[in-house]
Amino acid sequence: MYEEAAPPGPLRGVARCVWRSASAGPKRIVPDGCLDLVVGDGGVFIAGPDTSAWSSVTRPNAELRGVRFTPGRASAVLGVAADELRDRRVSLDELWGHAGEVLAEQLLSGELTPAQAVASRLSPEVPPPDPAVAALIARLDAGAARVAEAAAMLTQPDLAQVAEAAAMLSLPGPARVTRAGGPDVAAARVEDPAGSVTVSERRLRRRFVQAVGYGPATYLRVTRFQRAVALASRAPGLAALAAAAGYADQAHLSRDCRALTGLTPRAYFRDPSTVDAPVRDRRRSA
Repeated sequence: MYEEAAPPGPLRGVARCVWRSASAGPKRIVPDGCLDLVVGDGGVFIAGPDTSAWSSVTRPNAELRGVRFTPGRASAVLGVAADELRDRRVSLDELWGHAGEVLAEQLLSGELTPAQAVASRLSPEVPPPDPAVAALIARLDAGAARVAEAAAMLTQPDLAQVAEAAAMLSLPGPARVTRAGGPDVAAARVEDPAGSVTVSERRLRRRFVQAVGYGPATYLRVTRFQRAVALASRAPGLAALAAAAGYADQAHLSRDCRALTGLTPRAYFRDPSTVDAPVRDRRRSA
């Protein structure tokens, strides 16, 4: 059993959904680009952003409940960068000390719902999303084939560095050599803005990693595979599925499927009539 619903009003903008789940046996959880607060079966933890599949094992039919954070927005609640939680299951007391221990007890007793617990951690003014990171996530989710394509127009030369280089070029020769390492270096920084663009791209990537948990290239792989999972029930075969989801070819889909799920596409998707199982599996409902 798996059910999800839209997050309540206070969580909109930081949460993708609230969910509950029960499983008769171990469940394969595959990467989806999100972090979750997971409550149930005697435990409370944050499931960090995954780069490969993991197995959730609970008592048969034990109900789990949770909140799935919007990609790039978990840090607004958790107070730590998402990459610090990558491929980890972190208890609330490890994350927040005594306050986390108390919150976990309230969750397990039913005194608070997962949504209420998340709302209690929100400051009166939730930090807005990083606009460049949010735009890059949206472009990757929309089907951009390459990170460079998705990042186009989001990065630009570091104008402060360009201005500094221009100022150095205006200095007398000896001073220019002392400050810039030579006139050719200063000239290159002005005449070749690609260097400045590279610096800005690095900054965007660093902010993306801190917000999402891993870099844009890994997120692209994850969101493209999630697109394949969503389309699998309507695809007549793996080659058609690969094309529809944006893969270069079926071999590309096979590589990513093995990397993200630990299974071949035929083993994971099985056949068109069983796609509902992977759809449930892909969600981090455990």
